[in-house]
Amino acid sequence: MAKTPFLPLMFLLLFATFRATLSANITTDESALLALKSHITHDPHNLLATNWSTSISVCNWIGVSCGSRHYRVTALNLSSMDLTGTIPSQLGNLSFLASLSIDDNSFHGSLPTEIANLHRLKYLNFGNNNFSGEIPSWFGCFAHLQSLLLYRNNFTGVIPSTLGNLSKLETLAFYNNNLQGQIPMTMGNLSNMKLLYLCENYLSGHLQSGIFDNLSKLEVLSLTGNQISGSIPNSLFKCKELRYLSLRNNSMEGSIPMEIGNLIVLQSLRLANNNFNGSIPSSIFNISSLLHISLGCNNLIGSLSSNTFDYLPQLRHLGLGGCQLYGRIPMSLFKCKELEYIDLGTNHLEGTIPLEISNLTSLKFFFIHYNNFSGTIPSVIGNITFLEFISFAGNNLTGRIPSSLCNLSSLCALSLRNNSLDGTIPECFGNLRYLSVLDLGMNNFHGKIPENFVKGCSILYFRIRNNQIEGSLPRSLGNCKDLKLLDVGNNYLSDTFPNWLGNSDQLQVLDLRSNRFYGKVDSSDLTFTRLRVIDVSRNNFSGYLPMNFFGNLHAIREVNEKKVGPEYMKDIAAGKVLYIMTGLSFTTKGLETEFERLLTIWTAVDFSSNQFIGEIPKIIGELHSLIVLNLSHNCLTGSIPSSLGDLSEIESLDLSSNKLYGRIPTEFKNLGFLEVLNLSHNNLDGPIPQGKQFDTFSNDSYIGNLGLCGLPLSNSCDNDGKTPIRFDRDDDDDGMNWKFSILMGYGCGLVLGLSMGYIVFTIGRPWWFIRLFEIVQQRFAKKR
Repeated sequence: MAKTPFLPLMFLLLFATFRATLSANITTDESALLALKSHITHDPHNLLATNWSTSISVCNWIGVSCGSRHYRVTALNLSSMDLTGTIPSQLGNLSFLASLSIDDNSFHGSLPTEIANLHRLKYLNFGNNNFSGEIPSWFGCFAHLQSLLLYRNNFTGVIPSTLGNLSKLETLAFYNNNLQGQIPMTMGNLSNMKLLYLCENYLSGHLQSGIFDNLSKLEVLSLTGNQISGSIPNSLFKCKELRYLSLRNNSMEGSIPMEIGNLIVLQSLRLANNNFNGSIPSSIFNISSLLHISLGCNNLIGSLSSNTFDYLPQLRHLGLGGCQLYGRIPMSLFKCKELEYIDLGTNHLEGTIPLEISNLTSLKFFFIHYNNFSGTIPSVIGNITFLEFISFAGNNLTGRIPSSLCNLSSLCALSLRNNSLDGTIPECFGNLRYLSVLDLGMNNFHGKIPENFVKGCSILYFRIRNNQIEGSLPRSLGNCKDLKLLDVGNNYLSDTFPNWLGNSDQLQVLDLRSNRFYGKVDSSDLTFTRLRVIDVSRNNFSGYLPMNFFGNLHAIREVNEKKVGPEYMKDIAAGKVLYIMTGLSFTTKGLETEFERLLTIWTAVDFSSNQFIGEIPKIIGELHSLIVLNLSHNCLTGSIPSSLGDLSEIESLDLSSNKLYGRIPTEFKNLGFLEVLNLSHNNLDGPIPQGKQFDTFSNDSYIGNLGLCGLPLSNSCDNDGKTPIRFDRDDDDDGMNWKFSILMGYGCGLVLGLSMGYIVFTIGRPWWFIRLFEIVQQRFAKKR
């Protein structure tokens, strides 16, 4: 009988065992992935729903890669699939997994501890999801990990010190989370680290001395947008491979060390928005590799020497705005032919704008606002073909706007506000098809606004306040469908209310004040649903207050949640954040107030100093987010609507110098944020409400209402809650007291005069009031 060879039999047995083991292992991987699929609640593109099936080999599933030798899952890439779900514990069974990428989705929840079993992981990317909870300390167990990316999630707590165990880690990205506490000293153990991104968190404390001693391979360090304090540790300057350094938007202090010049391959230096002081180290300008310098908004002082920029041939971005620099612009700056961005704004620089600026043919952004520059705007600026943004605001520039600016076909924003420029607005501005911001306010421009100065309108922000512009508003503005701000206040414009702007459904701020606008505010076609600020004060508008207009102010009707941190109105253009709505001023809380920037929660309605008649519309009480309401110095009649007690966010309410009668609504006691109340010079009577905010208001809030009684006035109310002196308005012939008739008979104009006289003599010539009165006098004198 023949015998079966022993070796072939053993080989067949081993092969069968291997096949069975392999099948069991791939089944484990398949089960783990199916568990993940079951935890995905939204798969809008059906990428997994149809492909991840037991009828298809696991290694052919979308996003899955397997090893060629052991036929196990080695990589899982579900990036940018718009998936929503959570991570199951079974994912920890993918024991051969070396790369895991589920970034740019909507995964949420915490991370299961079983992921710590993935000992072969080299690359892990959970970025741009909605994960929450603390970063697990077991991340320190991944001995082979080279990249750990958890950016743009909702992780909280501190950075685990165990991450210092990841000796092979080269890239760490935790930016845009909610991490707190100090950067652990153990991070200094990551000797292979090249890219470290911890920006946009809430990290605090000092950068500990010596933390960078072992990070000799570090190429990128970004700590932007935290709360880090203290000085720059000297150990940082041992990182000779550093190409990108960003510490901006923190609370760091002290001087910038001269040793920063040791970073000889540095390309980007970003230290803006801190508390650094002293002079700018000259060693910075010897780093010939620099492309980007951003040191603005610090306490840096001194001047720039004439040869400062001699050794920066590749410089593209220079940000020195918001410091305390003085002197002139160094001529060496114009050797930097690659420059695209210059910000020297808000310093103490002086002199004229150098003609050599035209050498910078690549320049796109040129900001020299709020300095002491004088002279005219050089016409050669019109030769800088690629210029997109120009801000010369807040200087001492004179002369006319050079027509050569109309050659800048790429121009998006031009701000010349707050200078001494004169002449007329160039009609050729209408040829600038991309112009979205035009701010010519606070100059001496005269003449009319060219009727067709906007063609195919891209204008978002148009401001000419405080000039001598006359005529009417150009109807071409009605083509600007995306117009957000129209500010023409303090000019000599004579026109009716711009109903033709009704289609500008993006309009947020409308300021027409102190002009010669007239007629009724016809609200039939108005749909200003996003309008948050409207000021038509000090004009000649007449008729009834427009009910439909107030009803359409949906942005003010909606309740703002004050618990959410307020933001400034801003736009992003060409990758730059621009706070466009600057320098706006309003009469609020009895004073003229200029806002450096305007918050998104700021809402105001000012119809004061016109000739409006009739009653106050009750619908105004539905403007629940309104902060300032001023209807003073009109001829309004009737009682104060109790619905105004629903203005829960109101801080300043002025109904003074009208013909309102009746009692002060007791509902006003609900106005918990009310700081200024002015009901003076009306015909109000009865008791003044007591308690809460009313305990903070003085006599000035009520003067000129002879029928009011109770604190803070000296005349007390009788037992019926009424003063002994009463006026009967029911008798049309002679029922009104003759003394009261004399006081009110001269109308709104005399009341204004009496108000001024009373305030001046009782308060003692307050400077702001006298100044305001002088301005009004001068304005009316010019109009005559």
